[in-house]
Amino acid sequence: MIQTPLYKRFAARLDNLLADESAHAKTQTLTRGLTVALSGGVDSVVLLHLCHHYVQCNSRLALQAIYVDHGLSPNSPKWQAFCKAQCEALAIDFTPVSVKVVAQSRQSLEAQARAARYEALDMQAYPHHALVLGQHADDQVETFLLRLKRGSGLKGLGAMQARTELPSGRVCLRPLLTSQRTDIEAFAKTFGISHIEDESNLSDRFDRNFLRNQILPLLKSRFTGFVPSVMRTIELLQGQQALLDEITRADLLHCLDEQSLSVTRLAEFAPLRQQNLVRAWLAEQGVQMPSQKQLDQILTQALNAKADAQMAVTLPAGQVRRFRDNLYWVCEQAPRRSHSNIALAPVMLDDSTTLCVIEGKGVRHPMPDEQVSVRFNCLSEKVKPLGRSGRNTLKHWLKDYGVPTWERGRVPLIYYNDELVQVVGFFVNEAYASSQGLNWKLEDARNTQDR
Repeated sequence: MIQTPLYKRFAARLDNLLADESAHAKTQTLTRGLTVALSGGVDSVVLLHLCHHYVQCNSRLALQAIYVDHGLSPNSPKWQAFCKAQCEALAIDFTPVSVKVVAQSRQSLEAQARAARYEALDMQAYPHHALVLGQHADDQVETFLLRLKRGSGLKGLGAMQARTELPSGRVCLRPLLTSQRTDIEAFAKTFGISHIEDESNLSDRFDRNFLRNQILPLLKSRFTGFVPSVMRTIELLQGQQALLDEITRADLLHCLDEQSLSVTRLAEFAPLRQQNLVRAWLAEQGVQMPSQKQLDQILTQALNAKADAQMAVTLPAGQVRRFRDNLYWVCEQAPRRSHSNIALAPVMLDDSTTLCVIEGKGVRHPMPDEQVSVRFNCLSEKVKPLGRSGRNTLKHWLKDYGVPTWERGRVPLIYYNDELVQVVGFFVNEAYASSQGLNWKLEDARNTQDR
């Protein structure tokens, strides 16, 4: 088996994919084991046997298989039993899991089942295991044609990558992506590897099945080498996308100011590059891609509005806002509530932030008759910061310190009775300043809990 062209191609590809892990610092530990997504179909069962032999040659790796029951077929118990028997015969750890796919409007059943499957695989796979998936070259061509039908751009037409990461950081590997279905079926026949047939694969009501059953056979019979030709096109597209990603990263580095985007530097680029930059910046914030109309609105307002204009473009999960020369992604946050009589104890302001106090340069210790409290959004309060000229409103000072409008109401304000003594993170009231006093600071709530 290990002398077959399919195994050699599979093993070489998997070697490269696992070696690439060393270039991804966050995922170096994922090479401790492989978890096969096992459906019982010919692709996944052949993949199971290939991984079994690969692990025998690489004893440092553990092997697991997961069967996901989507609850969409009455035959799924039999398929699960079949997969379990396959794993028992090879002494492979087997994990069955059931998911519930609830039909939703404006989303295909295929997409919903796929999302549920990946979530289940991620949850049930052993820690530090990479998911190994059985998609092959014919699946890749089908994906290309589906995305072509949808009018996808360069990234979409690049179809599936051999290595991807789930939102959790778990790596997915597709070592059969350059192997054709006929090679996999021939391998199964040669070695007498049994498999199941999902009756839903025969239904052409699903777009992918229609392409697989009706269109691809016709294209293959008409055009010699059709699948390899499309694979070369996909490889070229992926290379061009990789080049574009490299240019995009350089553009982002030029325009980023911490998490915000400089409007002045954004304006240096041509319109198409500006659009690409804003998309990339929003993607880094985990934002669903805006429509072309929303993107045009963001750029028009950002580049043409006056510097002090109150720009806000609303997207489903938040807003793109401008303050001075920068664009910010702003998510709606619950207001922070005031706390009275906190003394010197830590105060959890929300799920991610704790207010703590340390000894040192800051404000003097409170007198016995002074109650310490933390308040918010008192922007009309007048105060004189240490080292600054004159008294003015807190709104004036926060603007002077460059705090965006939407963040000013969330800045913690320390009071002794009714006197504002410290604006946390920015300044102290000159009348209460002390070189050997107290200084309130914001800390990550999780770090505080760990201490």
